[in-house]
Amino acid sequence: MAQFGPEEKLARIALARSSGIGPVLWSRLLRRFGSGRAAHRALPGLVARGEIRDGRIASLAEAEREIAAAERLGARILVFGEPGYPARLAHLSDPPPVLRLRGDPVVLEAPAVALVGARNASANGRAFARTMARELADAGLLVVSGLARGIDTAAHEGALGRPGGTAAVLACGLDIAYPPENAALTEAIAAAGLLLSERPFGEPPRAKHFPRRNRLIAALSLAVVVVEAAERSGSLMTARLAAELGREVMAVPGTPLDPRHRGTNRLLREGAALVQSAAEVLELLDGLGGMRRPSPAVAAATVPPSAERADGRPGGAAGKDPSVSPRLRERLESCLAPEPLAVDELVRQCQASAADVQEALLELELAGRITRHPGNRVSRTAG
Repeated sequence: MAQFGPEEKLARIALARSSGIGPVLWSRLLRRFGSGRAAHRALPGLVARGEIRDGRIASLAEAEREIAAAERLGARILVFGEPGYPARLAHLSDPPPVLRLRGDPVVLEAPAVALVGARNASANGRAFARTMARELADAGLLVVSGLARGIDTAAHEGALGRPGGTAAVLACGLDIAYPPENAALTEAIAAAGLLLSERPFGEPPRAKHFPRRNRLIAALSLAVVVVEAAERSGSLMTARLAAELGREVMAVPGTPLDPRHRGTNRLLREGAALVQSAAEVLELLDGLGGMRRPSPAVAAATVPPSAERADGRPGGAAGKDPSVSPRLRERLESCLAPEPLAVDELVRQCQASAADVQEALLELELAGRITRHPGNRVSRTAG
């Protein structure tokens, strides 16, 4: 396998740390310019032309300092396309450009179950989660959770040190213990399991980061088990994201008199599988074929199209202009209106390949002419 070059890694980190560039735009820039180095070099021109509005560009020196910070912490940084990047995240439509890991990433090779629930969990709920996590981990499953108070904490405690182990996905930098009372547990997981975050070192937890964190928890797992959850909670969001990713959703029933069970009971009404023990979780997974150990995969095999070649130059034909035809851009703009339209429908109407449509949409987005919406939809920008 070709070595992922250090200069390319620095460029991809710097590109991700530049203002206004989230995971989706990061991937599109990589496809458009062929490599992280080429995309990072193109940023000043894109900012100068107003194609990227929020224009602080992170330097390669900043990326070097981030790698040094990881080494001091005993952590490592993985960028999308680099060997060792978790395959379950690489297969997302918008994988995290940069991951920070502390602990043993080999634990991610085991089949995993997410165990999540209420922060203000009942004593019975915490005891149940701890027991279920221990039994799942004893069966060889990795228990994934978010290191929050309540059910998450109990899940990590139950699985810690067992054969399957535990992994915690954080909504803050790996160098921040959150919540503070879990500082010792955080260190124990780093020593015997895995801590994972897409947030930079030193970044505190913010509300906007938790939905992304929840999506990674769901993506890493074959199934999500919700133990206790109020009607509106992050645990229900994790369950919804899991369903969107094609993962199994399971819920533990509870009394309707306790608000902490209303969310789980609603999941059951909506079709989640009812489970009351680790044995039932294992039975369901076995019926789905989920207990088969995944084959080793390399994230480099899922590098976006036109990504960098082994020699460090952009992929594809030498000297080929990566931009798409103006005629396709015009057709796309004529199809679009202020109301969002599915990209699949645009592909059908324009009778073009999905790859060409995505490239054209990227150029229109950088020019500020279209707006992206949830559900892979776009609209013409007003004004």
